[in-house]
Amino acid sequence: MQTDLRPNESLVRVIGTLGLAAAIVNITIGGGIFRLPANVAGSLGAAAPVAYLVCAIAMGLIVLCIADAGSRVPLTGGPYAYIGTAFGPYCGFLAGILLWMLGTFAAAAVATVFAASVGLLVPALGGRTAETVTLAVAFGFWSVINARGVRLGSRLNSVATVAKLLPLVLLAAAGLFFVRPENLQWTATPAAGDVARTSRLLIVAFAGIEVALVPSGEVRDIRRTVPRAIALAMIGITALYILLQIVAQGILGSGLAQATVSPLADAAGASLGWWARGLLLAGAAVSMFGYIGGMTLAVPRMVYAFARDGFLPRALAAVHPRTQAPQRAIVVQSALAFALAISGSFETLAILGNVAALVLYLGCALASWRLRRLRVAAHDTAGFRIPFATVVHWLACVVIAWLLTGMRQEEWIALGVCLALATIVYAVTGRTRRLAGV
Repeated sequence: MQTDLRPNESLVRVIGTLGLAAAIVNITIGGGIFRLPANVAGSLGAAAPVAYLVCAIAMGLIVLCIADAGSRVPLTGGPYAYIGTAFGPYCGFLAGILLWMLGTFAAAAVATVFAASVGLLVPALGGRTAETVTLAVAFGFWSVINARGVRLGSRLNSVATVAKLLPLVLLAAAGLFFVRPENLQWTATPAAGDVARTSRLLIVAFAGIEVALVPSGEVRDIRRTVPRAIALAMIGITALYILLQIVAQGILGSGLAQATVSPLADAAGASLGWWARGLLLAGAAVSMFGYIGGMTLAVPRMVYAFARDGFLPRALAAVHPRTQAPQRAIVVQSALAFALAISGSFETLAILGNVAALVLYLGCALASWRLRRLRVAAHDTAGFRIPFATVVHWLACVVIAWLLTGMRQEEWIALGVCLALATIVYAVTGRTRRLAGV
């Protein structure tokens, strides 16, 4: 049976390969890479690049499945749309809830660190009141930009991506001249368990593709754009991460594990001088600011998709006739993220980020397999052809299941509670959605 999936949306398709790849890089490279090298070095020492490779291979399998599903389902919502198309509205709704939680709490968490970083760079902006103002300005700025249309928001996200990458690329390139080879020598082969635990930690550094693909309804030629953008972004991110880890380890040696506050900035200062350390600190702030912008572009589309499908008031699915942007959804989502960021009440739920991402990845892998069996194609195309498709699907499932074994019992309980509450919402809105025909 050939299923033709055509979107019934009024959003404009203007995001191309470079724009989508920049959005993926922007969301993926947040504040984590500025701190994670110390954590990874503390676990594996000079063997730390092994964990990056293992994590990259795992994420490679996962993103192949996401690219496959994304090329077949041109609707806004990312995994929410993929899983919903493959397994029905209930599973899609649960996937959407996980995606929305992940994006909302991640944006709030990074925003809090961003405000604190600005306070360190500019002491006059330190303190709770000033940080609240900083957060209001940041969320307000990106809300206005994205409310004016996805084209402008996508372009500024591309600019923010370049701005955050410049200091990292500078350290990666110039720092190589200051690497001491003895600091890169392995003292012992790392245990498989240590590599596994560290790779799970690095999932945080590679996560973000599932959020960046939420605006799929605004992507041009989705069958080609989605897989090309994912491949371009993943190759660049992995190469940059490994190079930064090698440079930081080669410069600081055993001291890298103790540089838990700003390891890359410390490596830049030790190699290039105080100005480079300041540049990296500023780069971290720019990185997190860009991350907020990327989330303000992507996550409100989740609110839009929920409203479009009858889970939220239909008013939130309104699209501005001139800018073609879901302005109400942008305002509501930004206000919620801002409230969480200044309250700090999100911290208990923030621990669900990793497990929510992994469960989403599992759903996407299964959805990719299911969509192929149903022969779902976007705009009468055959979709994106991944090599050894069936093997890739199940390898991805095995990898995700292995990663999920590291989750704690309380995280599973909290996840179960959230999904139970989501099920109640789904049931309560059922009659309204049936009457509305959605």
